[in-house]
Amino acid sequence: MSLAVDVTVRRGDFSVTAEFGAEAGETVALLGPNGSGKSTLVSAIAGLASPVEGRVELDGVLLDDGNGTHVAPERRPVGVVFQDLLLFPHLSAIENVAFPLRARGATKVDAHRRAGELLTRLGAGSRAEARPRDLSGGEAQRVALARALIAEPSLLLLDEPLSALDVGARARVRDLIREELSRFQGVRVVVTHDPVEAATLADRLVLLEDGRVTQVGSPEEIRTAPRSRYAADLVGLNAFSGRLEPLEDGAARLVTEDGVVVVPWIDATEDVEVIALLRPTDVTLSPEPPTGSARNVFGGAVTSVAVESDRARVRLATAPPLVAEVTLGSIERLGLREGVRVWASFKAVEVQVVPL
Repeated sequence: MSLAVDVTVRRGDFSVTAEFGAEAGETVALLGPNGSGKSTLVSAIAGLASPVEGRVELDGVLLDDGNGTHVAPERRPVGVVFQDLLLFPHLSAIENVAFPLRARGATKVDAHRRAGELLTRLGAGSRAEARPRDLSGGEAQRVALARALIAEPSLLLLDEPLSALDVGARARVRDLIREELSRFQGVRVVVTHDPVEAATLADRLVLLEDGRVTQVGSPEEIRTAPRSRYAADLVGLNAFSGRLEPLEDGAARLVTEDGVVVVPWIDATEDVEVIALLRPTDVTLSPEPPTGSARNVFGGAVTSVAVESDRARVRLATAPPLVAEVTLGSIERLGLREGVRVWASFKAVEVQVVPL
């Protein structure tokens, strides 16, 4: 069993183009910032977005081909948990869960028996007779998940399953979803903007930015070799993208939209497009322009200071923008706070350059 997606979906002036696949027993996360087109892509796979250019194929069955083939949503073996849940407000929890079976002709007794068993497994059996308005966020999410699972679909789609929950409920429901995903034998696709959620739940990530897939890989592959500024930011790295211009001493100028960075020259043709990665720990901060050997020196104001355990991440309005990681002692010594102007420096050899 597998899912193959190669589509373009247009919504006014915005379009989403994506190509990826997923196998049975594998959880794939569509990860991207708000507005990147993730929910539009979910709608296309579920059959709710039309027209769709390209192909959607599930378990060898063509669901969309862009040439007239379009299997209606209710005929697709797809279970969906929508971001807004979309529970029927006039039905009880057990009636919501039983609805897909009733729509397929199951008797009320059989549908309610199976719905009750599933709600109990998901920890919401005691709320079977409650209406959606009386459910907590975590309870409503369990009901929506039960409704998506009850018809035993070939594909399970979860659209931002934790975004509406408070911190306490999010941890509990994340554990529940992880358990259910491991139990589900079909194809699993999770949509999220949260990198922690994606890395916790998924075997493979599909990064979606501004309606385009920019990288596909395991969480570890993306951690070690991010290929866009968004991906680098997810894993806590500085990233600069642009074109290389060689210098005479084995170095190069990387010309970006935000400024110029000196980096090592790589064995590539001149004017090649690359992404350069820099660890925040390799950025040195000082109150005055440094006099050392670092070839990259930038001045700018601190825009934020985020303390994480015994370290702090300092964001700077330099050109290009930088993130430095320093000790708490350095925060005190340099007086780092929002608005304070400092100098950031790093050596060219500390930058990893990757061709795009």
